[in-house]
Amino acid sequence: MEPQLDPMKDDLPLMANTSHMLVKHYVLDLDVDFKSQVIEGFIVLFLETGSRYRRASSTGEEGCQSQFDETCKIRASEQGHVPVSNASACSSKMEYNDFAVCGKGEKDTSDKNGNHSNEEQASGISSSKNCCDIENHGNEDFLLVLDCCDLSVLKVEEVDVAAVSGIEKFTRSAKLTDVSKELANLRNQIVHELVTLPSDRWKEQLYYYTCCSQAPGCGELLFATGTWSLEIRKSGIRTPADFPHAIRIQYKTKPEGRSVTWTTDQSGRPCVYTMGSPINNRALFPCQEPPIALSTWQASVRTAASFVVLMSGENSAEPVQLQEGIMSWYYYVTMPMPASTFTIAVGCWQEVKQSFTPAVQTNNEFSLPCSQADFRWHEESCGHVEYPCRFQSPAARLQRVIPYRVFAPWCLMKCCEEHLLQLIPQCLSAAYTTLGTHPFSRLDVLIVPSNFSSLGMASPHIIFLSQSVLPGGRHLCGTRLCHEIAHAWFGLAIGARDWTEEWISEGFATFLEDVFWARAQQLSHDEEKAQQELKALLRWRRLRDEVQNSEEELQVLRPNKESTGEVSESGASIVKHGLKAEKIFMQVHYLKGYFLLRSLARRIGGASYLASLRKFVNKFHGQLVLSQDFLSMLLEDVPEQKESGLTVESIFTNWLDSSGIPKLLPDQLVLLLEYLLEEKTLCPRTLQGLEKTYQLRDQDAEVRHRWCELVVKHKYVPAYGDVEKFLREDQAMGVYLYGELMVNEDAKQQELAYKCFAAAREQMDVSSAKVVAEMLF
Repeated sequence: MEPQLDPMKDDLPLMANTSHMLVKHYVLDLDVDFKSQVIEGFIVLFLETGSRYRRASSTGEEGCQSQFDETCKIRASEQGHVPVSNASACSSKMEYNDFAVCGKGEKDTSDKNGNHSNEEQASGISSSKNCCDIENHGNEDFLLVLDCCDLSVLKVEEVDVAAVSGIEKFTRSAKLTDVSKELANLRNQIVHELVTLPSDRWKEQLYYYTCCSQAPGCGELLFATGTWSLEIRKSGIRTPADFPHAIRIQYKTKPEGRSVTWTTDQSGRPCVYTMGSPINNRALFPCQEPPIALSTWQASVRTAASFVVLMSGENSAEPVQLQEGIMSWYYYVTMPMPASTFTIAVGCWQEVKQSFTPAVQTNNEFSLPCSQADFRWHEESCGHVEYPCRFQSPAARLQRVIPYRVFAPWCLMKCCEEHLLQLIPQCLSAAYTTLGTHPFSRLDVLIVPSNFSSLGMASPHIIFLSQSVLPGGRHLCGTRLCHEIAHAWFGLAIGARDWTEEWISEGFATFLEDVFWARAQQLSHDEEKAQQELKALLRWRRLRDEVQNSEEELQVLRPNKESTGEVSESGASIVKHGLKAEKIFMQVHYLKGYFLLRSLARRIGGASYLASLRKFVNKFHGQLVLSQDFLSMLLEDVPEQKESGLTVESIFTNWLDSSGIPKLLPDQLVLLLEYLLEEKTLCPRTLQGLEKTYQLRDQDAEVRHRWCELVVKHKYVPAYGDVEKFLREDQAMGVYLYGELMVNEDAKQQELAYKCFAAAREQMDVSSAKVVAEMLF
């Protein structure tokens, strides 16, 4: 039964039972209608049994294998077999090598993080005869649960992938025993062979995905929709292994659906786009939203000829005219990613062209990074599921600036050409110099409508930017662009296994935006340091204000603590506070995560820290991680920090598992107070909060000295007693405070100086007493 949650207040449910079945690939075939504000069409899901079921059934009997030719004869006599007109369009005219077929049985190759490799050898599906039903009990049918919201589901059917011409290469010979069961097993075997193809055959894989998605249906499936899910079952099927592995869903979105927004651009023309909704893409298409459900996708989108379709895709799609006034756009992705990262934007966008040759390297130029030694990890094998990985491509490893395009409404084209176009290659180059290989092969940048609620949003191969970053010079545009580019590594190529750990994405992007932007501007070391210290001060003030004015439970970066990353038996889970409206606008996971990374960088040293980031990227790209994956690797690289007391557990306690601003080290407090001493004015409330948050009266003399300087500078009378105590008890460090008390020409402060000197003069050494006397008299 679905949890009854308030969509405006509570946690976000992830309903999909990913432990039982995983979607490996989506094929979307959609029409966008601006008059009705509806997207409708079909989505085909290619599935595999989940890791938990594979473990449970590994001791079961080996599944029967059917002979393709004999099965085809039996299919001809099936009732209700209606071929679709376009099924014949995918004939086997293209020349491909036959699939490698091995007789070894399946094995579970999921690693400790739940990632699944493509090392399973082709085989028949294990029989469920000796397996317990892991989803239901008794004689109940197995349910496939998908995340779904605000959709009208019209029909669900099994796809007869065995009807595709040339598909026999996906099967192996075996005697038929039970005709109906063998035909079902044959279809599932075909899907298994298809989804586990080696990565160097990705073109062939996409071709057969297309063919299979257009195959005829072979029986409707029962389904029910709830507030948060779509439940699908086939009568009499009780295990994931026997459930159809290729299903087609006919559906349409609703105008009020929360995954996309229908609006007008800055030129007054209609458009629709995914705006980063808290419910992600479940109101755009039925899907598996838990991040563990890494999948690939391809999509054909049809709309009126006046519109441009942009999407998360490795190819720069060129429209194809289907009929007068209707164009079709096709995109694909071969890197498995969470369905939540799928992005689409349809509007009357104009591509912004360069009217001059930029001074930086063009898209086709290549250059080596500063130090080849930093990138030697590329030569090692990758740890992710198999896909065509750019980290293994010699050409991609040398590509400093990937191909990019800029799109905007007509009225903003000139502004984009003057500012944005020049910044993109500079920022891409700076990112490459810092982290190495770009995870994605190309980049589109779109200026989205003014109702976009953020300054930017990154998705695979596409970045949305707010129009607010364009005017007023380069700085805001450059820093925001650097932030979103950083997400290509942290947030996309490396994702959080538990969505509550948003800091893994946003904290890293905030930290790296400063590094990228400084390098894009080609600042000197001193200029870079000054710029970053100023940014740190501004961010600290924002973090302090947010901590003082928000719920404590929303300030915790790892709210699930020891349960982080855990899911239910079926794979379903919740995203804690995922639907709280105020959380969407909070910056704590950006800023607190940034200060954690900044503190680690200061302890380890900037160069060593960036080298560790590059190592982390090369080890974990294409995978899902938890906080301890990064922290453990970092501390292994710098064992001296462990010896000094810095541990994963201490970082959890001080930074990730607690609310508020973390307890700082004395040197960090000194630096913070020195930043604040540069401020012209600080209100009494700020000073009061500062003392209370960091318990400054109980810190060491260096910290208390800076605190007293702040008290004197801003004439904070409630803390004059701290100054008096410091001058009396810390005479070795308090001499110059007398001068600061006198220089302000404030009667109360001068009176305090005279009083303290009179009380301490007889105990002071002669030299100190002489210096202070000269200041006072």
